[in-house]
Amino acid sequence: MAVPKGLAKPMNLSADLQAVVGAGPMPRTEVTKKLWAYIKANGLQDQTNKRNINADDKLKKVFGGKAQVNMFEMTKLVSAHLS
Repeated sequence: MAVPKGLAKPMNLSADLQAVVGAGPMPRTEVTKKLWAYIKANGLQDQTNKRNINADDKLKKVFGGKAQVNMFEMTKLVSAHLS
């Protein structure tokens, strides 16, 4: 059986990220899917500019304390919580 690589490779998640998406390890694709499910379920996508995410207390820990980030910045900030 082939070992998953790249985006399919299971990653270890920080405790802060696990509080949002659940226990790891999981691939980046799954982290992204669960992160968006969390954002939508909690109404955190900015209504004026849908590219922005308004962080709640759990997401602020993942976003380095920032109250709002854009989608592209979010990807970079989440990467810091994967190993």
